[in-house]
Order: sequence, then C-alpha cells, then structure tokens
Amino acid sequence: MHNKKKRFLLGLLLAAGAIQAAAAAQPAAINPAPSPPATTTAAAADSAAGAAAAHALNVADLEAWLDGFLPNALNAGDVAGAVVVVVKDDQVLLEKGFGYSDYDKRVRVDPATTLFRWGSISKLYTWTAVMQLVEQGKIDLDADVNQYLDFKIPARDGKPITMRNIMTHTAGFEERLKGLIGVEAQGVAPLDQFIKQYIPARIFAPGETPAYSNFACALAGYIVARVSGMPFDDYVDKYLFEPLKMRNSTFRQPLPEAFKPHVSNAYQAASFPAKPYEIVGPAPAGSLAATGEDMAHFMIAHLYDGRYGTAQILKPETAQQMHNTALTILPRLNRMVLGFYEDNYDGRRVIAHGGDTQWFHSDLHLYLDDHVGLLVSVNSLGKEGAAHDILSAVFHEFTDRYLPGATPDGKVDEKTATEHARMIAGRYRVSRRIESNFASLLYMALQTTVADNGDGTIAVSSATSPSGVPLRWREIEPLVWRQEHGKSLLSARAENGQVVRFGLGDEAAIEVYDRTPWAKSSGWWVPAMSASVIVLLLTALAWPIGALVRRHHRVAYALSGIDARAHRWVRIAASCAALIFVAWVILLVAMLSMLDLIPKVGGLIGLLHVLSPIVFIGGAAVGLWNAWVVGNGGRSRWAKLWGVLVAVSLLILLWAAFSFHLISFKPGF
Repeated sequence: MHNKKKRFLLGLLLAAGAIQAAAAAQPAAINPAPSPPATTTAAAADSAAGAAAAHALNVADLEAWLDGFLPNALNAGDVAGAVVVVVKDDQVLLEKGFGYSDYDKRVRVDPATTLFRWGSISKLYTWTAVMQLVEQGKIDLDADVNQYLDFKIPARDGKPITMRNIMTHTAGFEERLKGLIGVEAQGVAPLDQFIKQYIPARIFAPGETPAYSNFACALAGYIVARVSGMPFDDYVDKYLFEPLKMRNSTFRQPLPEAFKPHVSNAYQAASFPAKPYEIVGPAPAGSLAATGEDMAHFMIAHLYDGRYGTAQILKPETAQQMHNTALTILPRLNRMVLGFYEDNYDGRRVIAHGGDTQWFHSDLHLYLDDHVGLLVSVNSLGKEGAAHDILSAVFHEFTDRYLPGATPDGKVDEKTATEHARMIAGRYRVSRRIESNFASLLYMALQTTVADNGDGTIAVSSATSPSGVPLRWREIEPLVWRQEHGKSLLSARAENGQVVRFGLGDEAAIEVYDRTPWAKSSGWWVPAMSASVIVLLLTALAWPIGALVRRHHRVAYALSGIDARAHRWVRIAASCAALIFVAWVILLVAMLSMLDLIPKVGGLIGLLHVLSPIVFIGGAAVGLWNAWVVGNGGRSRWAKLWGVLVAVSLLILLWAAFSFHLISFKPGF
C-alpha cells in the first residue's frame, strides 16, 4: 500500500540465488503474455524474450524458491511466521506456512488451520458485498449515499459522495486515527456507533483526489447492513463465507471462542513478547481473521468471474465490472478499480490489495489474465519494518521469476528533461492526511520533497534505497519518470509551467502528492518552530543556571520593579510554551507509532487542549510585554535582542498552535 523499500532483503535475494539457479534447469512454462495495459507498455522492449525467461510455475519450483528465501528472510527480519498461498487455474497450487504462530511454544504456522489477521484485505469482502447488492439493484454506485443512511454526510462544494467515490477512495475524507486500532480490554464499539461518533472532515471534492479511507469502507459496510437488513457480520457469513466454504473465517470482534485456539499470535518482532488480539474499529475495513486456505477460495472466486466450485458469489459481468472499471487520475500509473487497486508489474495486469494491522502485514495479488493469485502474510512487523520488505520482495521476485515481461522504457531529449526536472522540484504533501485536528502538525512535518539533481534526473525524499539515499528517477516520456535500475514509474501533472501533482506507481491508486501551499510548508515551519523551541528552552534553562551562578559568585539579582516582574514572567511563559509544544510532538509520535495507545490518551489530549490557549496566547502576550519593557529600559543590547527573539518565538508557536489545531474548540481526531 505504500512505498516498500528493500533493505536487508537484497542480500537475502542474492543468497537465494543457488536455489534459483538449480530450479532454472527445469522446463520453462508456456505463459503467453497478454497485451500489457497502458500503464506498463514499454516504448521499446522485447516481451517475448522476457516471457521465454520464465520459470515453470509448478509446485516443485515454487516450493524450492520459497524454501530458499522465506526462512532466511524471516530470521533476518526477526519475523515470527508467515503464510503463502498461490492459486492457478481454478486450483490451489501451493499453500504453506513458514515459521511460528506461537514463537515461544514453537507452534508452526499451518495454512489450513492457523488464522491470520488480514487488515485492509478485509475491504475486498466489503466491496464484494456491495457489488452483490449493486447487481440486485439495491445499491446504485452513482447515487448520493445519504439515501442509504440514517444520518447525513454533508456535501462538499455542493457535491454529495457516491458509492463509486467510496470504492475508489475519492470520497474526499481526511484520515482518521481515533478508534482505528485497539485491544479487547478497551471494548468493541458497534459499527453504527463507530460510524456516527466522528465523521472525518471532507478535504477534497468527491471524485477528484485519491485519499485512502478506512472510515469510508466502514461506511460502506454499514450501508450493506442497512440495505440488506442484516448485521454486517451475519451478511458476510451467509453470502460470502458460506458459499465460498470459508469455515475458518470471521469478521466478528471479539474473536469467537471456537477460533481462539487457532489464531496466530501477533508480534512487534519475534524476539518480543506476543501482543494482545487487535480490535479494528472500522470492522468492515479490517477485522477479518481467516486461514490462508480459506483466503484461497476467495481469490479463486475473483479470478474466475465470481465463481468458486458450484457457487457464484457475483455474476460474471459484475465481477468484470468490479475488476475493470478504473479511475485514471494520472497517466501511466496504477489506478483504483472498484475496491481493488491495480498493481501492474512486468507488463502483467494485476489487481491487488494490501492489509496492515499494527503487527500483521499482508498482500494479495491477482494476475487476471494469467489466472494466478499470490497471497502472503506475516504475523510480525519485524526489525526496522522488515515485514514490508518481505512482502515487496516476494511479489516482485515471484512476478519476475514466473510471469516476467517488459520494463517501461523511453527517453526524452536533454532540454526537456532539464526543464521538467526544474518544474517538478519542490515540496509536496500527501493526499492521505489529517488537516482538521492536531495530528496535522505531524503530517506537515512529514512532507515530501522532490529535488532536481542537475543532470535531468530527480530524487524523491520518500523513496529511498536500502541505505536511505533517495532513488534517482529518469524521464522516459514527458512528465513520466522511471526509477533508475528499477521498474516503478512516477507521473506528474503540470499547470502554468509548474508541476502541481505527482504520483508514485505503487501507491498512486490510493494517494497522490500535491504541491504544498506556502502557509503549510514544512520548509520554513519546521526550522521556525525548532528555532523557537530552542530559544524558549534556553530562556527557561537560563533561570536556574543564572541563579546558581549568582549564588556561586555571591552576586545579587540585578533587576527590580517592572524589569524583574517581566523577566520572571517571560521565563515562566517560555518554559510553559516549550514544554506544552514538545508534549504535543511526543504525543503525536507515540500515537502514530502505537495506534492502540490512542484510546488511552484522550484525557491527556483534553488537558493539552485546555492548556494550549492559556499557554500559547498568554505566552505570546507576556513575550510582547517583556520585549516592550526591555526595549524601553536601560538593559544591554544583548538583553533587548534576546527579548525580541523570545517574543518572536512565542508568536511563532502561537501561530503554529492555531494553524495546526493545537488550539481548537472542536477537538477530535
């Protein structure tokens, strides 16, 4: 779902070379490649040569390759266990567990009986349920969704949202953190309560900007329940799990007793203690627990136009509509279809979805024209986020090995490359973000920069090599760049001689990058706020240090009257403002690092919201008063300069507090 940066896995892939070389002696598979989609067509490439290099996609080769790669990758990444499922031609080709579902007790992962948490892959079941109701005429993809609700989603720019907007993540909702992930001890909110408790702000007009939304999918699940007249869990049990013979699967939270002995533990890393069972607040967006074997049935159904065995969960035309109705935001990049997103690679038409809880991480890929499905999940985040590297490596190496194809290629003239590199350089903010509450401060600090390398190539700060160096991108056609020595694409849109939006190929379906307006740019906000906090902390530290120095040298405090009062109050103001601001930053980092912490910090957030207007507004007033007192007194030039610096620093933090909602009279997150 996001950029997947290969780190330690590059070395592991090389280590697996012996296995690959041994398997290379087997007969090549006959895999007639389809005409590649526009997003991956090479300007000059030999597709036939790529196909000829394919390994046979059979059990022997596949198992040898995985056995040579995954155990080493799990061990190096400190990941406890994994499950891999490959389906082909209406059958399960391979399903295999690796590592442990209970690391301490050495219980092995069993693809037939071990339940994994599938995170956002759960959405595919919700979208399938929606499409079942669409084909029954009970949901109109292009109607105002308010007609299916018992509350109202306000319009934006006079436009309501539709189910099509929701399924393509273009409803325009900002990100929501509250209630996203918790644990059973914190309780499980009913779906209707979750939906109505806090509706995220709409920050984009519908249909124009992809911004991935868990809330929107939960809203779709609520609509399924209301339209069908059944609780969402009951609907999925009856109309998806039952016909697909998914007997070891559930959306229900807490986990039903019958499933508890079989669910895999979750780990931050294998060497850490197991984590509690995660509760996903927007359940239709991420609460699924299922075995790898059950998931294979769902994959087969979507590869075969809604059919699994004798069951037909979608009409063929409905399944094809779901898989083929793509929304183009930027040319040449992967797009959202209805619920799935494209992950086209090696000239293959691939639809996919990733899934992440805090600890489980998964990817599902369907090669539509090849009738092949690949599913991988791990039960640990691992060392330095190793889970994402493992998933990325398995998908790309699997495709390169068994379904290879053309690499996008092309060239523009030097003058064009130089001009376009200049046009795209700048600072951008991702569309999947928070704007209306205090978390906007952290999203501001995480903005992406695009640099002109001066040789016709560009670099993107959020796309880096294993060593953390930004990758280089070279233009292959006007406003389309390809990663050097790679296959990923970057596409941009320009207006009035400047790029205003760009997307990266492996994530452009769910989020894009828009040029940051000056008032929200981290280019000056971060240094300004950092310098302000340093000035205020130095002012606060000077208070006890000055007292100790005077005591040591037996020197009396030199100020009196209004000068002394101003001196004392400005140090109090500086101390409080710096501490409250730093507290906000620490809280934000902790919340995004540990999502299950969020339900526990509501009281602290409320306290900070109460203190912030007092501290920042009062502090700025004290700073200005102190600067006036010092400036009109007989103090030294240094004292006068420092008084101005302190006042400016307090004003900057006040501005930041209003701009990023640290001061807010409608707190929410």
